[in-house]
Amino acid sequence: MQIFFFCILCVYLCKYELGKAYKQMPVATLCRLKEEVGIQVCRMEASVILPILKKKLAFLSGGKDRRSGLILTIPLCLEQTSMDELSVTLDYLLSIPSEKCKARGFTVIVDGRKSQWNVVKTVVLMLQNVVPAEVSLVCVVKPDEFWDKKVTHFCFWKEKDRLGFEVILVSANKLTRYIEPCQLTEDFGGSLTYDHMDWLNKRLVFEKFTKESTSLLDELALINNGSDKGAQQERERSIDLNFLPSVDPETVLQTGHELLSELQQRRFNGSDGGVSWSPMDDELLAQPQVMKLLDSLREQYTRYQEVCRQRSKRTQLEEIQQKVMQVVNWLEGPGSEQLRTQWGIGDSIRASQALQQKHEEIESQHSEWFAVYVELNQQIAALLNAGDEEDLVELKALQQQLSDVCYRQASQLEFRQNLLQAALEFHSVAQDLSQQLDGLLGMLCVDVAPADGASIQQTLKLLEEKLKSVDLGLQGLREKGQSLLDQISNQASWAYGKDVTIENKENVDHIQGVMEDMQLRKQRCEDMVDVRRLKMLQMVQLFKCEEDAAQAVEWLSELLDALLKTHIRLGDDAQETKVLLEKHRKFVDVAQSTYDYGRQLLQATVVLCQSLRCTSRSSGDTLPRLNRVWKQFTVTSEERVHRLEAAVAFHSSAEKILQECPEQPEAFNDTEQFDEIEAVGKSLLDRLTVPVVYPDGSEQYFGSPSDMASAAEHIREKMKLVSLKKQQLRQPEAATPES
Repeated sequence: MQIFFFCILCVYLCKYELGKAYKQMPVATLCRLKEEVGIQVCRMEASVILPILKKKLAFLSGGKDRRSGLILTIPLCLEQTSMDELSVTLDYLLSIPSEKCKARGFTVIVDGRKSQWNVVKTVVLMLQNVVPAEVSLVCVVKPDEFWDKKVTHFCFWKEKDRLGFEVILVSANKLTRYIEPCQLTEDFGGSLTYDHMDWLNKRLVFEKFTKESTSLLDELALINNGSDKGAQQERERSIDLNFLPSVDPETVLQTGHELLSELQQRRFNGSDGGVSWSPMDDELLAQPQVMKLLDSLREQYTRYQEVCRQRSKRTQLEEIQQKVMQVVNWLEGPGSEQLRTQWGIGDSIRASQALQQKHEEIESQHSEWFAVYVELNQQIAALLNAGDEEDLVELKALQQQLSDVCYRQASQLEFRQNLLQAALEFHSVAQDLSQQLDGLLGMLCVDVAPADGASIQQTLKLLEEKLKSVDLGLQGLREKGQSLLDQISNQASWAYGKDVTIENKENVDHIQGVMEDMQLRKQRCEDMVDVRRLKMLQMVQLFKCEEDAAQAVEWLSELLDALLKTHIRLGDDAQETKVLLEKHRKFVDVAQSTYDYGRQLLQATVVLCQSLRCTSRSSGDTLPRLNRVWKQFTVTSEERVHRLEAAVAFHSSAEKILQECPEQPEAFNDTEQFDEIEAVGKSLLDRLTVPVVYPDGSEQYFGSPSDMASAAEHIREKMKLVSLKKQQLRQPEAATPES
């Protein structure tokens, strides 16, 4: 066992010292080790050369050339580029792809737009030493102000055979001749998205997982192998050995699953729409390596868990037996005794809430033991699944005994809780119904003194709604009460099979008494509502009659106003005047009907007021107004009739004279007819200028002065015709004496 722990310690020390040496080693030393010793120093962790990688001296964007080879980009800047750091960066980047991917070759883009030609040339020559076999094409992006074309052209052709790869000079906008735009980053006018810091962060996550998982696999393998060898000795002697790995396996597995999910779903290409590093092949993403490490970790961790389970199972059995007896003894003793003493339901909400609070305290005590039961049941089930035959019978007996006791006690607790909840709901509904009845009774006890019929209608509607609410409340109370009575009648015996008589008569009498009392109160309120409804309907009718009577006064006033303003014409002849006289009589009939309707309504208000024992407002307001308007209308109507009758007489006489034949002058020898017509016309003209005088002394004219002038002018025209006719008849009489 000591050798086992010594091996684990050696693994930790070796890994720690190696990582520490890498981190402290200068960049020049790393390059020298690579050249002299020939080791793959760039296989070191990214965290070791993190400051160099952050400078983005070179990067693999994930783009590919037309040969499916990866594109390696070297963005040179104005500042002097360290060739040692660039070499380390290239070594690290070229160590990532698989050999199969490397075999397809690389296309290197050297961005020299911000650098000098000497630096570009040095970088191109350095590629021969770093990756001579993998480079298939080097594209040097030239700046807008191009270098000396002869020098550059000469130098590249001079070094072509020695370099081993083709080097071309190209401007950024013509780079698409050699590489598709979708495989170029935005710096070269392409559409490929690449975030160097995001790529670097994900690379750090990947390497951290690889390091931790490899270390954890070694530790778990040592622990599992050591446990297998010492399994027989641990069975013979009970020794508590804490074999714990230095890293939490669950955390490492979770990190690996998250990394694998990232590789499978996003493939480092931002497929979810976010910014991410660019796409690469499966070999480049190291997805198989992560999957292999996860499989190995799961296998070793499963073995480790099994070792731990076997150890803990043997130590649980005696603890389980002791705890099972503690739970059973308490539930069958103090727990059952607590429930036997609780049987009431309370006579109010407060009493029911107090009983519920007491029951919650009992449940709280039981919950502690039920929690122990759940834990014990899980432990027993785990041991039963383990399959030790010598313990199966005893474990099953303990499990059955524990389950029976806990289920019986839980059922009794649930029944008691449901009963108290039903009692609380019953008392709550009863209290709400009582408050509704009190509100309805208070509303009925207040005398109704509304201002108008609309308020009475609203009050009546509110009264009906309250009565309906009371009906629904009483129905709900009956349902709750019956449900509570059913639960009480079905109450089971307690104490595990022992018949225990529980006195429930008091509870039943209380429930039935509450329902009967509410029924009586509701019936009394209904009787009072019927009386109040009748009274309010009469008041609605009273207000309606008063409103209609006031409306009749308004109508009559409108008829009077129409008579004075629009009934002005006297007709152009006797026939038209007779028609106007007939229309006027019908108009008077309408006014008479309106007046009679108003009188009937006012008489109805008197009757309703006597029934309601209240004073009518119409007797001092509406009735005098109605009589006053009617008298004014009567005087005006009579004046209108007199004028029309005078007009009929005038037109009839005038038309008779004007229509007689001139061959019969003897018919008009009597000048009295002409004088009579003239007198009627003048009388009619005088009447048109006289106002209508009402009984209260007020005066009112028909129409406007212009209207009266128009009517008078027509009469004068006809009088002139009659006068002319008279002169024509007198001329023959004057000629006869002369002859």
